[in-house]
Amino acid sequence: MTIEIKTATLEPVRNTFANVERRFGDKPATRYQEATYDLQSETNFHYRPLWQPELELNDTRRTAIVMSDWYAFKDPRQFYYGTYVQQRAKMQEVAESNYSFFEKRDLARHIPEAIRAQVVRYLVPLRHLEHTANLNNMYGTAYGYGTAITQALVYNGMDRLGMAQYLSRIGLILDGNSGDALVEAKQQWLEADIWQGLRALCEETLVTEDWFEVMLAQNLVIDALTTDLVYNQFDQQLSEQGAQDIGMLIEFMQLWNKDAIRWMDAVLKTAVSESDANKALLAQWIEKWRGKAAEALAPLAEAMLGENALAAALEQLDKRVAKAGIK
Repeated sequence: MTIEIKTATLEPVRNTFANVERRFGDKPATRYQEATYDLQSETNFHYRPLWQPELELNDTRRTAIVMSDWYAFKDPRQFYYGTYVQQRAKMQEVAESNYSFFEKRDLARHIPEAIRAQVVRYLVPLRHLEHTANLNNMYGTAYGYGTAITQALVYNGMDRLGMAQYLSRIGLILDGNSGDALVEAKQQWLEADIWQGLRALCEETLVTEDWFEVMLAQNLVIDALTTDLVYNQFDQQLSEQGAQDIGMLIEFMQLWNKDAIRWMDAVLKTAVSESDANKALLAQWIEKWRGKAAEALAPLAEAMLGENALAAALEQLDKRVAKAGIK
């Protein structure tokens, strides 16, 4: 008896979802496209928000920025839930290994008391800034328009909670898990003169209504300046003072910032290229928040690093803004 085996090719009835097909054509789509484009509801809402009856639940009028297509804000990282979780899991695995090594080798005992005091005074209080950043990004998630940008905002917001926890762990490692460092850092945030400008700035962002402006203030201006001052310049200073092991504990934040810059710069470039009106408004917002942030951070930057530190951070911010097309 002879058995003849044949293969048959079955053509799929459809290559992707109808909403993705309407945008990209009848062809296989990426997971990012299927998990992002045209997912947000635009019609047939059950009720208007009672606190703003003049607006729909999802409404482009919640920001002064105008886009012909809000899905133009493509994430260069192509994060949807699956890829986001996988990438962050890898980063967290490295971070946990660093923290475990630091604690297992008891590296904290090699850090002079004066350096510990600097870390508690200048680094640990940033956990309160991260909580503010979480609220600001979640605000954009709630009131932003288009899944392309709102899902990126929710991922950013959740990252900020994680970084707040890592900053808290740094304090606990340095004080032997007594919690004294966290209490002291909170008092610094509430009472120390060097922190009051940034604290007031955080509160101002929390009551700013335009979600795109809040995103710009937090994720571009404030993040750019604080990251350069603390995670670049202050880290370098600690290394020069013999506390380079602290770098293991903030590596997650440094890597995260490089990742977030890719996304935020892409958002800025897309909004700028949409229209001259957007470009002018974004330039106005950046100038406004750049001035506020510089004034707020000046006492902290000078106390932590010296008089030239803030100027260097502002220069880096200005380069990013210019690269996006805003002179």
